[in-house]
Amino acid sequence: MLALAVAAAASGGTDKAAVCGPMLPNRLDTGSSTQLVTAVAPTRRSTQAVFRLWTKRGGCWRPAAGPWAAWLGGNGTSPAKREGDRRTPTGIFGFLRTMYGVAPNPGVRYRFHRVVCGDWWVEDSRSRFYNRFRHVPCGSTPPFRTTSEDMSKSPSSYRHLAVIDYNAHPIVPGRGSGIFLHVSHGNATLGCVAVPLPQLVRLLRWFDPADDPLIVIGTRKTIRKF
Repeated sequence: MLALAVAAAASGGTDKAAVCGPMLPNRLDTGSSTQLVTAVAPTRRSTQAVFRLWTKRGGCWRPAAGPWAAWLGGNGTSPAKREGDRRTPTGIFGFLRTMYGVAPNPGVRYRFHRVVCGDWWVEDSRSRFYNRFRHVPCGSTPPFRTTSEDMSKSPSSYRHLAVIDYNAHPIVPGRGSGIFLHVSHGNATLGCVAVPLPQLVRLLRWFDPADDPLIVIGTRKTIRKF
């Protein structure tokens, strides 16, 4: 059965689902990843999603944790996100190799940057730093347009966070910036994915860059088309 599952995984999502079972991750092309998170919303306008962790064993995805409640953008999700639309992008994404937080490193296996005054994630689509981390001297005026305060002014939401690898290869002006996996406070986000602090810490500690973690975001219908 193990050899059959591996062969099916290599031959495509449909055969893989037939061997591994009908669970949604087994219908997806997730490459060499062996850690996966799914955020499945009821509809494209939904601001909440069902959040689950998966691990791949023997070529098949198996449940690892969840379900948990996650919050999405205030205007739901979109496959064509634009800067400032308050939508969470849909698709299959990795994570950047540095995690961030106003609080100390909670024990992650990634590089970790402790957020301080003057740390920004650039939202100005006209800036050459768009959708990148940038530090400027604390209290100084950044050399880019800002629509919010610097990251250190969100000590609760940004206590710990991972950066979803969205609009990065290449960076397209206006396609959206700063899509984080961060702490939830029970309400919709500006486009990020948010879960309660205990679950987030558990997740960030679980992530192993060697396992190429991915996150899948969308409705069940749209995810099946990825």
